[in-house]
Amino acid sequence: MISPLAHVDPAAKIGNNVTIHPFAFIDADVVIGDDCEIFPYVSIVRGTRLGKNNKIYQNTVIGADPQDFRWKGQPSYCTIGDNNVIRENVIINRGFNSNEGTVVGNDCFIMAMTHIGHDSVIEGKCVLGNNVVIAGEARVGKCSILSSAVMLHENSRIGDWVLVKGGCRISGNVPPYIIMAHNPASYFGVNAFVLRKNGHSEEQIDEIAKAYRHVYQCGTSVFNAMKRIEADIDPSPIRDSVLGFIRDSKMKLVGIPRDLE
Repeated sequence: MISPLAHVDPAAKIGNNVTIHPFAFIDADVVIGDDCEIFPYVSIVRGTRLGKNNKIYQNTVIGADPQDFRWKGQPSYCTIGDNNVIRENVIINRGFNSNEGTVVGNDCFIMAMTHIGHDSVIEGKCVLGNNVVIAGEARVGKCSILSSAVMLHENSRIGDWVLVKGGCRISGNVPPYIIMAHNPASYFGVNAFVLRKNGHSEEQIDEIAKAYRHVYQCGTSVFNAMKRIEADIDPSPIRDSVLGFIRDSKMKLVGIPRDLE
């Protein structure tokens, strides 16, 4: 299943039933799990670990050198999970701040021309549209969607079940379950359609809407919004995940005026 026209370094570890098409480049210190398919002109560079059943399309580079002046050649890694589709001309840089480096979880769909910077983490079941640009040390929570041409700045964080509409520039923290749109990016409502489609109840969606009315639509500070959420909504995993994200973000959220932080 490995074309003689592909370059596969003898030190690479290739799993069972892997297909490597002509003109692919597989470097040393690369691990490719079972049932992966590597299309022509893909480069998988040293320090990359691929899980099972990944499909990597033409001209993609997995594990490119970190684009950061702090990287001086020290060990760096890129960890890709299972069941991912990575389309044409994607570039994913290695990370050097952890043993996993840059991480893409399981079951992600990454569309053409996307760039993921060093030490970023894309959690499971995410969709990244065409031409998404993610800078270094950013994080995208599980089941989130970044539409085409979204730009995520360094150290930004996207919560779980978020939809960011096309062309948005995000610099900061986007809490879970919501839609962000426009530039400057602003709150556009609850991500209700996707939540319903994936099994969230109407009661849960109502909880989310009530929480974010306090955060984004009452003109109060984030601190006061959190107090209102605690008083107004019964404890639940949904409420706790919203409050936990806001606390972890030190109450600094995208779409909140500076005087209300």
